[in-house]
Amino acid sequence: MQNRRTFIKNSSIIMGGIADNLAFPFEHLNGKKNKLPQWKGFNILDFFSPKQGERFDNTKEEYFKWMQDWGFDFVRLPMAYPHYLKFDRTKPVNIDSIRNIDIETTDKIEQLIYLAQKYNHHVSINLHRAPGYCINAGFEEPYNLWKDQQAEDDFCFHWEFWAKRFKNISNKKISFDLLNEPSWRDDMNDQHGQKTALPGETYRKLVLAGFNTIKGVNKNHLVIADGNNIGNNVTPELADLDIAQSCRGYAPGIISHYKANWASKDINSQPIPLWPGQVGNQYLSKKILEDLYAPWIELVKNGKGVHCGECGCYNKTPHHVFLAWFSDVLGILSEHKIGFALWGFKGAFGILNSDRADVTYENWYGYKLDKKLLNLIQKM
Repeated sequence: MQNRRTFIKNSSIIMGGIADNLAFPFEHLNGKKNKLPQWKGFNILDFFSPKQGERFDNTKEEYFKWMQDWGFDFVRLPMAYPHYLKFDRTKPVNIDSIRNIDIETTDKIEQLIYLAQKYNHHVSINLHRAPGYCINAGFEEPYNLWKDQQAEDDFCFHWEFWAKRFKNISNKKISFDLLNEPSWRDDMNDQHGQKTALPGETYRKLVLAGFNTIKGVNKNHLVIADGNNIGNNVTPELADLDIAQSCRGYAPGIISHYKANWASKDINSQPIPLWPGQVGNQYLSKKILEDLYAPWIELVKNGKGVHCGECGCYNKTPHHVFLAWFSDVLGILSEHKIGFALWGFKGAFGILNSDRADVTYENWYGYKLDKKLLNLIQKM
């Protein structure tokens, strides 16, 4: 792999980005169109694991070219901050190591970002696990992001680091998605523990701190905040800030996370999903989605930027049910010019090697391509 300086020197998009550090070209059409571009693409999971060197995916350059060739222009990069720290990995991360950045690893992250931008993808970097918080289970943090000022200060330290790394890159090329799926967690170590919406002012305090930190580095940097309550709820407390909000495309969970063992205590008792149709004690239909996205559509009409940072479906849901449901999800988003990022390019939620039992895959350079899913997301 090229070293960082060589990579930057050889990447034509960098010079273009440095020269083009202009205000983001938001659409101001009487508040009737999305303030963000209708980006469409994928989450890339190379740095999703907190374990240094472990990758949920090992993204190759041709992936970005395929994405571009298929008409996509967006990459979201969810990161676990311990992935790029130096500390004793036989023990949980501690406060003394929270700011001990491993530059060799952050160089690799930077190279991946520039590689995506080489193929004209906007890259949104995200702290999926931040100091003191993660929506997922199975980790230990030395403090609580919603209670402890030191955690908030460390959160801002990390965002200042990334904002400076890309200080001179145009906001057409990069954005900063502060925190993945904020919620209140009483027990961070219980994957099925209760998760509830945060008090709006509690969430605003953190967002404002991160927003001011990033804007303090470059006032033109683009900042995105995930919706409250695991990304599901619009956050009105952020309405006065020049900040976009990110929703999710997973509801209802019985469709998107059918038999996903990290999402349900008893996957064997789940009713078989249908769309539309009666599933357990509820009738599932497009009306549910229309109600869910109504506040997000209203946010767009009020002149704010909205993007769906994650969406998709686990590979145990019957494929025809998934496609019928997902067509409605993306149809509603597309109607209001809201872009989306599928959770994963490759793997159980992706278009390559998803290992679904009921799909006839096409061979794509040795990968198994879900052509029906690709066709669906291409046309949205």
